[in-house]
Amino acid sequence: MRYMLLIYRNEKLGPPSTDQAQRMRDGHWAVMDETKKLGIFRGAEPLEPTSTATTLRLQGGKVVTLDGPFAETKEQLAGYYILDCNNLDEAIHWAGKLPLFNDGQECIEIRPIRPLPVREQGQDSGQYATQVNG
Repeated sequence: MRYMLLIYRNEKLGPPSTDQAQRMRDGHWAVMDETKKLGIFRGAEPLEPTSTATTLRLQGGKVVTLDGPFAETKEQLAGYYILDCNNLDEAIHWAGKLPLFNDGQECIEIRPIRPLPVREQGQDSGQYATQVNG
C-alpha cells in the first residue's frame, strides 16, 4: 500500500539555522537513499512557503482564485514523501526517521493513498490510475 507522509512545520518559526538546514537535508537524503535501495521510494518534494500558494474556491458557481493559503493553521504543509510500504507500521517506521527539530512545532501525518480505479475502455483515450510502476 502506498502511504503519503505529510510533513508540517510552523512557518512562523522562520527558516532553520544553517546547521539545522544541513542536518535536515542529510536526514532526508539518508531516508531517500535507504528507501530507494529497498524499492519502496515513490517520491518526495519540499514545498515553497504558503505565501507562494494560490487557492481555488467555487463561489456562486464560478471558480475564484485567492493568493495565499486558505486555511489558517498552526502548522503548514512543508513537504511530502510517498512510500510503498507493506503496512502502517512500516510507514510509521520511516516517518520516525525523518528529521524534526522544533519540539511540538513540526509533525508528520501518515495517510494511506486510495488507488484510483482504471477507467473502462471507451471512456476517453487512456488510463488514469496513478500508481507509479517502479
